[in-house]
Amino acid sequence: MKQDRRAFIKTAGIGTFFIGTGVLPLMSFAKPELIKLTILHTNDVHSRIEPFPMDGGRLQGLGGAARRAKMIEKIRKEEENVILLDAGDIFQGTPYFNYFGGELEFKLMSAMKYDVATIGNHDFDAGLKGLHQQLPHANFELVSSNYDFSDTMMHDKVKSYKIIEKSGLKIGIFGLGIELSGLVPAKLYGNTQYKDPIKTATKVAETLKKDEQCDYVICLSHLGYQYREDKTKMCDVVLSQNTKNIDLIIGGHTHTFMDQPDIRRNMDGEEVYITQAGWAGILLGRLDVYFERNNKRKCVICKNETVVGK
Repeated sequence: MKQDRRAFIKTAGIGTFFIGTGVLPLMSFAKPELIKLTILHTNDVHSRIEPFPMDGGRLQGLGGAARRAKMIEKIRKEEENVILLDAGDIFQGTPYFNYFGGELEFKLMSAMKYDVATIGNHDFDAGLKGLHQQLPHANFELVSSNYDFSDTMMHDKVKSYKIIEKSGLKIGIFGLGIELSGLVPAKLYGNTQYKDPIKTATKVAETLKKDEQCDYVICLSHLGYQYREDKTKMCDVVLSQNTKNIDLIIGGHTHTFMDQPDIRRNMDGEEVYITQAGWAGILLGRLDVYFERNNKRKCVICKNETVVGK
């Protein structure tokens, strides 16, 4: 799944594919019987506001918040049901964060009308106080199910999950973060308590699918896609195979460029899609999910990740 970035940048944006849950191709469905949901996503943008400089590097000219905003606006004009999500590490990586402390990042995401984001380890880089100070600039929901902020100033600022309704569909979205101990200085996350991702996801996903009757459940994960040195280490692949009721995992942390989702099987043998859009806003991830109107749990997925920039 992880591939050479130079080769990926040349080919991303033309790799559209369809995956059916049955034997019928997408075109065999009558249009009135389908509801289309377009999911746009980013991760690990790391305060990359401007495109990469024209310095001869392989990423020169790529990325940039203005271009991403223009792409999102274009897609919203073309599609009826669009949601925009981020899988964490919004902060840290350029002088914009050092100078503004995250204010600009949140303002730009709000202007792009992000719906939901989760919290990555670098979003603690200015401490809990720094993150808390920037929240008034975020006109979108922050979700985290396994960071317990109850004994911190963030206790009522972060929800476990968010439900969005589009054309009669209920989409449940929750977040999972990586273990902070040993990765982030303790003084930065304070009394934030880390809860086991699998146990937490099992409970929250069941609540969303069974109690809240969500048609589709998305996990915004900052656990990392997979780790070569330890295949059993907590990551999106391990999460997908040891839980139920999650339909899609949008990941972050490992900066993994994926030209198509990784499809795994959960504990019930059902498909779970895992995707990630690299880093620095070079890509705008996109998945189109088609729900049959009379059987909304059965769907076809189309994915196309587009290079932001030249």
